[in-house]
Amino acid sequence: MSQYAMVIDLHRCVGCHACALACRAEWNVPVPYHRSWVEDLGPEETSEGLSYTFFPAMCNHCDHPVCVEVCPAEPIEKEFRDPKTGKTIKMAAKATYKNPINGLVLIDKDRCLGCGACVDACPYGARYLDDTLDKPKADKCTFCVERLEHGEVPACVKTCPVDARIFGDITDKDSEVYRLVHKEGAKSLTSKEVNIGPNVYYLGKKKDIELLFKKCAPHKRTWENVKAPSRRDVLVAAIKKIRDKV
Repeated sequence: MSQYAMVIDLHRCVGCHACALACRAEWNVPVPYHRSWVEDLGPEETSEGLSYTFFPAMCNHCDHPVCVEVCPAEPIEKEFRDPKTGKTIKMAAKATYKNPINGLVLIDKDRCLGCGACVDACPYGARYLDDTLDKPKADKCTFCVERLEHGEVPACVKTCPVDARIFGDITDKDSEVYRLVHKEGAKSLTSKEVNIGPNVYYLGKKKDIELLFKKCAPHKRTWENVKAPSRRDVLVAAIKKIRDKV
């Protein structure tokens, strides 16, 4: 089966945030949440010299996603169809699941319980619980699956003014993403602690890749490093519950 993947070329990225803004506009992502974001890294000394670069981030659509493991929703049988061959695959899927046809990690919003377990578990901090809805639901980057179904590329890829984002099927040996990963050495962001097969890759100078791994390599999520809600968030949630009961 296929596996959609993205390569981000740090040689080209200028940190303009056009990708993040396009994502927010495309999917009406509420502030302060994000599906896609960009962080500044450095300037900082590395073994290869002084580095200043950017960290464009999103869901990695991992081969072995921990968000799927922790989802408490009862699995149901779901059928997936390959649009190219017409072949179908049936499997038990939770509210968060990995599509066996294209490798995308997706959320069935109708079945999401809004418990936030997947949000807390993601070692990349790539999910959020949208509490602006009447019933909170988990959300994240989907590689713009709806656009893909119409033969278009993700909004962030289309919007990037310097073509720093390359998207495609990494199982296709003729694809650009395959070439950049297997021949140009683009690297996915892993660590000794967490290596769950992320499908977002980074290409750049040695010093920039070193800084990227130093600052942004994933770690197992614990209660200590899961961001706690602010006092304001707690108060707002409590007021909302009271209003809902009135």
